[in-house]
Amino acid sequence: MPYLFGGLVVLNAITLGYYLFLKQPSTTQTLQIAQAETTQPLVFTNSAEYIPPAIGSKD
Repeated sequence: MPYLFGGLVVLNAITLGYYLFLKQPSTTQTLQIAQAETTQPLVFTNSAEYIPPAIGSKD
């Protein structure tokens, strides 16, 4: 029984090492869309034009 448990621990360690270090993750469609959105330039709107004047000003 200890050999079976030890074998499962070693097999688990090998599988974990494979998925962590050797296998490259595949890019999904959602990830590709998110990467495209982060690399595209953002449209800037100056919101200071729409701020009402401060209370008490004579504008």
